[in-house]
Amino acid sequence: VMSNPPLYGVIRWMGYLPDQKEPVKPIAGLEMEEEISAGTDGSFGKHRLFSCPPKKAFFVPLYKCRKDKRFVDNARRNSGVSNNFGSMETPDVLGNISPPVSLDVKQIEQEVCGKQKGIQGHHNSCYLDATLLAMFYFTTVFDGILYRPKRMDDLREYDEVKQVIKEGIVNPLRKHNYVRADKVMKLRHLLDKLGNIPGMMSEEKDPEEFLNLLLNQITKADPFLHIRSDNGGGTQHSFLYQLIMEKDERLVLPTTQQLFELSFLQMKVKLEERPPCLILQMPRFGKDYKMYRRIVPSLELDITDVLQNAPRECIICGDLAVFECKECYNQHGAGLNTIAFCEGCKDMSHKHKVRINHKWEAITVPQEYKAIHNEQRTIQQQNPTIPREKMELFAVVCIQTSHYVSFVKCGKGKDAQWIFFDSMADRMGEQSGYNIPEIKLCPDLSKWLSDDYQEEIMRRTDDKELPEHIRRLLCDAYMCMYQSPEVSMVR
Repeated sequence: VMSNPPLYGVIRWMGYLPDQKEPVKPIAGLEMEEEISAGTDGSFGKHRLFSCPPKKAFFVPLYKCRKDKRFVDNARRNSGVSNNFGSMETPDVLGNISPPVSLDVKQIEQEVCGKQKGIQGHHNSCYLDATLLAMFYFTTVFDGILYRPKRMDDLREYDEVKQVIKEGIVNPLRKHNYVRADKVMKLRHLLDKLGNIPGMMSEEKDPEEFLNLLLNQITKADPFLHIRSDNGGGTQHSFLYQLIMEKDERLVLPTTQQLFELSFLQMKVKLEERPPCLILQMPRFGKDYKMYRRIVPSLELDITDVLQNAPRECIICGDLAVFECKECYNQHGAGLNTIAFCEGCKDMSHKHKVRINHKWEAITVPQEYKAIHNEQRTIQQQNPTIPREKMELFAVVCIQTSHYVSFVKCGKGKDAQWIFFDSMADRMGEQSGYNIPEIKLCPDLSKWLSDDYQEEIMRRTDDKELPEHIRRLLCDAYMCMYQSPEVSMVR
């Protein structure tokens, strides 16, 4: 919508308003990206013309609407009019290029950040650009698919796909910090040709569609997750985990740690082993439904209590736990670590009238670990510390009004900086122009995601009171990616 500054939204209705006075002009009803004071829920006066959240519907004369310059017009792109990617070419880079390491703030600002950085967007490619940059820029957890030799059961084009990803996208990104859109178009052509998802060349898709197509169908990587049902339903193998749960109204500002544990508890499942990479899809469906208005991505994800046969600590005495009681969830504190007990504490706790009828289950701990634990307890004359299995957040893919962006960690460890990436941040020219990607430094991101800032976030009840990047991270998170501290490549 033409204004200063411009307002952005999607046209949901066009026509003539009821009881409209002369001269009659066509009107557009838009669902805006942001709430506006004059907005409605899709109603105009007593008439409902479409439905959307409150304060997001806006009615203006159609002539005041212009195509969003942040994105390329679909019709023109699909007609093949614009294949202009700019003059900054990115030749293939041969060999094995490792991710940038040990970059300080000054180096990140000078080498990584700025316009014409990252992966250039083209033809609705933002879902692909944001995901690829998260997968490969600063981590090696996915590098296994770049190096695995071809097998007898692989597609004929397997080596070609591997070459396009490694030499055309990953290596130039890591060495020169920029990949032109024509390189990604080569990958999209192969995905469209080899996969079973139509429209990979030009249509909007979701990151999970791309990941399943690339990892499962084309490169045939080993699944990251092996999930076993507590009900004996066998093991499911997957590359992603969708957070599914009944909404807990007590969680005003949930973290991914809380939602992860709640989902595993309610779904009655466990991980058979620690994954090299854990990709969590938030409890939302596209841009239309979010279970929680804000979600805080946990910088560390403790998976100890969802690992099958993992040693755990008794919540009461700290000794090695040998039982768990799911019905005790939230009775001895918050979190799945509160439902594990040694035998003595289990008996004592369940004498209480509130818990006397609870049903508990045995935790299978390897005999070798039990022997080592008991030996250390005898030597130390106290319960030895039981290690926790934790994973590190390295990327968050976000969506707002069908547009994907990503937040990516520049390396490993608590002191590593974070960047924000948008493959279509700006545009040069109109019909025959091209998109300009941009990377920005987010120096305070770790601070805002820490436990110390939870109260500060809740104090700012209006999302507009949050810094722009923090608002997008908390309100628009679509997929969170975690890796083990000792990163091992996916096979």
